[in-house]
Amino acid sequence: MQNRQARANIYGLLSRILLQELDVKTLKMIKEDENILDFFPTLKEWKPLIEVEESKLLDEYINPDFVNLSILHLIPYETFYTRDDQMIETGGANPVTDIYSAYDFMVDYEAARTVSSDHIGIELEFMHHLVDAEMQAAQKKDERAVAELQRVQHEFLNKHLLQWAPMYLINMKYEARTPLYYDGAEMTLEFILSDNEYLTKEIA
Repeated sequence: MQNRQARANIYGLLSRILLQELDVKTLKMIKEDENILDFFPTLKEWKPLIEVEESKLLDEYINPDFVNLSILHLIPYETFYTRDDQMIETGGANPVTDIYSAYDFMVDYEAARTVSSDHIGIELEFMHHLVDAEMQAAQKKDERAVAELQRVQHEFLNKHLLQWAPMYLINMKYEARTPLYYDGAEMTLEFILSDNEYLTKEIA
């Protein structure tokens, strides 16, 4: 159960960081949690994190970097990478729409500041949703549901996130102007690869 909780927490954190600009509450949570900071080694040593007041840090460093990486220069959508015409599919033909519906996952577009459901932050949030459902099934000792949810997670990683996210994350790491997004890109890439290995063993 502890491993499932850790996986859910990491997917939730990564989704939050990649989905929209940070607020003071989220930044404080990252700053004050040593366990989280251990995942962000460059950020941990970054002087402005200690020396600059949170709202100024967000307004002048972190959130402009998010806008640069997610809206202005890079495109964090699956269909941009997987369609021959590099168009973002915003309608019902989006490749993730059906699986979201099948597992009762709703996208809040206003909160997310995204134009399409295949944004990297939303796909990571969906993984969080699936791991959360797996935890609930495990608590009920429903082994069949646990196995099915692990299979779906593995399939989603391989059919969706792993097909394109590494390219985006490598570009994000290269373009990042702040340690938060530099470390965040590296952590996300390492985590989805290692989680895929874990799930491969679990469902074998």
